[in-house]
Amino acid sequence: FIAATSHPDQVQAEQNRPVFAVINLINFVLKMSWYSFYDTWGLSAFEGVYKSEAEFIEDLKNMWFGLYSRLNGAMDSSGFEHIFAGEIKGGKVSGFHNWIQFYLLEKRGALNYYSHSFDGPWSDYPDVLGLQFHWDGYYKQVGSAVIGSSPEFDFALYSLCYIARPGKYCYLSLGGKQLIIQTYTWENSFYGDGKKYIGSAYPVSM
Repeated sequence: FIAATSHPDQVQAEQNRPVFAVINLINFVLKMSWYSFYDTWGLSAFEGVYKSEAEFIEDLKNMWFGLYSRLNGAMDSSGFEHIFAGEIKGGKVSGFHNWIQFYLLEKRGALNYYSHSFDGPWSDYPDVLGLQFHWDGYYKQVGSAVIGSSPEFDFALYSLCYIARPGKYCYLSLGGKQLIIQTYTWENSFYGDGKKYIGSAYPVSM
């Protein structure tokens, strides 16, 4: 991925292999989470939303990894890049809601953590923090992430909330305490039959 928006991201065939591996790895987690989610909310069953598992996987690939333009018409972004890797737009950090990316960049000396403005009510991990930091010279004034979770957990959580509550607050329970996920749809371009890409998703820190 290229962090700066307005620079086209290139998706090569060899890059697709880890993408597909990630999706296959989390598929079981997503499927089990889906049944649990819909049992809790009393909505339609999993099969009522997708006709097959293959259709579900294809939709995940499109909504997360499909490229769209955030700046100047260049195919420079995707939901996955924005949320898990982070981007630079307008001289500021945009997205960047993954603690593992945060840890790896800080370890390399490319990220400088300043402070946190929010610490969730959890006494153990996963937890939620609201963070301020500099990444490669660019500032993130307010950013939140689930801390101590696996990428599969984050991916499953955000996918479920995006599919069930696109562009809205998604109220969940984590360790007996309320967790709110905010999702955003990308409104400027579409895939398939008018479906919308993931614009962003993150835990609400307030």
